[in-house]
Amino acid sequence: MTSITTKNSIIHFNSDIYTELNNYIKTHNPSKIFILVDTNTHDLCLPQFMANLESGEIATEVMEMPEGEDHKTIDICMGVWEAMSQYNADRKSILINLGGGVVTDLGGFVASTYMRGIDYINVPTSLLAMVDASVGGKTGVDLGVLKNQVGIISEGAMVLIDISFLNTLPQNQMVSGFAEMLKHGLITDANYWYTLTHLEELDLSDLDQLIYDSVVIKNNVVTQDPTEQGLRKTLNFGHTLGHAIESYFLENDMKTTLLHGEAIAIGMILESYISTKVSDLSTEALDEISDGVLKTFTKVEFEEADYKPIIELMKYDKKNSHGIIKFVLLESIGKAKIDCEVPNEIIIEAFTYYNTL
Repeated sequence: MTSITTKNSIIHFNSDIYTELNNYIKTHNPSKIFILVDTNTHDLCLPQFMANLESGEIATEVMEMPEGEDHKTIDICMGVWEAMSQYNADRKSILINLGGGVVTDLGGFVASTYMRGIDYINVPTSLLAMVDASVGGKTGVDLGVLKNQVGIISEGAMVLIDISFLNTLPQNQMVSGFAEMLKHGLITDANYWYTLTHLEELDLSDLDQLIYDSVVIKNNVVTQDPTEQGLRKTLNFGHTLGHAIESYFLENDMKTTLLHGEAIAIGMILESYISTKVSDLSTEALDEISDGVLKTFTKVEFEEADYKPIIELMKYDKKNSHGIIKFVLLESIGKAKIDCEVPNEIIIEAFTYYNTL
């Protein structure tokens, strides 16, 4: 597959990735190589990666963090920074992030701030990280249950996507990543949305191309608006409510914690309903979106008591301005609209609609 050039980076795919990685190491001759993994990718992905890494005489250190969103914290960053310092990392060292979105987000933030910035490479191992988290330079950590409140936009040197790593994923993680692909179709490409919601017409070999197409969509948006002043905000469709729901379920002991994509899937249906009230999305399109999302994602039950705390959590959304919550909504499938203000009563209506599905 043809590599994709971004503003400050390059994305390589499958059979090319180790050739490109090893050429990069030979050309740049880093002082040390650091590899960040979590407990899962240490066992399931690191052996394959190390077997293909040609580091020569360059010292290589592996650092392991716990897996899961609840470990995407500044405390874990402190541990990684301290480990790098103890192993004498300098400004010519490189950090390779081998893992899902938690590892690439946190690792990118660590690299972008250590000694005011060292090079890093993302090697995403989950579908979510391949099509979204590892591409575009957003790095950061959570602040308590609040998603990605501390971070920086800073692209790594390369992203290396090898879909064979998907063989290590449990089914729920594959499904989680699929939400971001559906989002890419909803905000930019109705044909891509249609393809994703009619996968019965495809086979597994098509997944490679679909991932590639998703990366192209995200890169096109990010290239036009790298610092999220306008167009890049569209990538947050489903995330204003989705992040609030994800945070609420994370902090509430009475709720089953949701994976990121599971929460975003709910958010996309809710925000599609809101779009019919605020930005002229047709009810036919709403039905198509709801049916398309629920083909893959299991419905979650909400109680009226959940609405107020979820709405309260939305005030921390990074798109907000001057204390006003700003939504990304749809005008049609494939066309998004940014900076929409929504009354709370319509948000509550959206939950009522979702509960009736």
